[in-house]
Amino acid sequence: MPNEIKWNDRFCIGVDSVDRAHQRLFAIVGKLLDLNEDTAKQQHACREGIKYFKSYALKHFADEEAYMQSIDYPGYAIHKSLHDSLRDETLPALEAELEEQNYSMESVRHFVGICAGWLNGHIMTEDYAITGKRPSKWVHQTPEGETGRLIKDITAALEALCQSKAQIVSQHYSGDDFSQGKTLCYRLTYQSRDKGRLQLYYVYEESLVLRTLSSILGQEIPRIDQTAVSAMKILSEQFTDSVKKYFMTDTKYLLERNDLMTFEQFVGTFDKKYPPYSLLFSVENKGYFAFCA
Repeated sequence: MPNEIKWNDRFCIGVDSVDRAHQRLFAIVGKLLDLNEDTAKQQHACREGIKYFKSYALKHFADEEAYMQSIDYPGYAIHKSLHDSLRDETLPALEAELEEQNYSMESVRHFVGICAGWLNGHIMTEDYAITGKRPSKWVHQTPEGETGRLIKDITAALEALCQSKAQIVSQHYSGDDFSQGKTLCYRLTYQSRDKGRLQLYYVYEESLVLRTLSSILGQEIPRIDQTAVSAMKILSEQFTDSVKKYFMTDTKYLLERNDLMTFEQFVGTFDKKYPPYSLLFSVENKGYFAFCA
């Protein structure tokens, strides 16, 4: 779970109406976390709280977008696209998971983790950029059609690997902690004499690893051990076959390194800017998967 769920004055960007809305959003997310620990009230209260969070967030987006237009903010288009992605992709995917799992503690933790992480990263980079205090980190604009085809191929590969339905959660994944840091993260570095270095990042939620390997092996895998780490390392290299046509065309890339990383190391690679492709997927009843390139 993100370290910052309670409001901190470092989130103030200096625009009173925006700061008040952000403070309210943090309060709602923090309340959801508390409600999720109260089993007697958990389901009904979380359902209503999540509805309120969504309603308030969308109103805030509209108000913030109006403010950006009023000052002729040059980064308005990309900033609005981040709002649209949360509204049109992330929140519906999270709501679908909540309904499918009957507002289980795990599904609510996913909701809180992703939304709190999104708020944290979005405010500290993109909202600060509105005031000119920091640069935006979303500096890459990938062709929409190409991203759509990549998402389709990754979805198909995930479904084949995990034998469960998969769907996109976000096309603008910014390192949100969707599993309290319980992940396996791999950085695959490919080298080409002609085009230089390509780095692909695969982030698997631990539950996805355990449930997938248990299904493949036909027996329960209760914890992550060295065998599981090695298996997912090999599967990650094989997974590249599903995406290599988007990144390795017209030249020969060779795998140089396949490094296991901590989640903190993975997030640290995005300190200055987010990668051109940064996608988050959910696999039904198994867990989450992030792909970055």
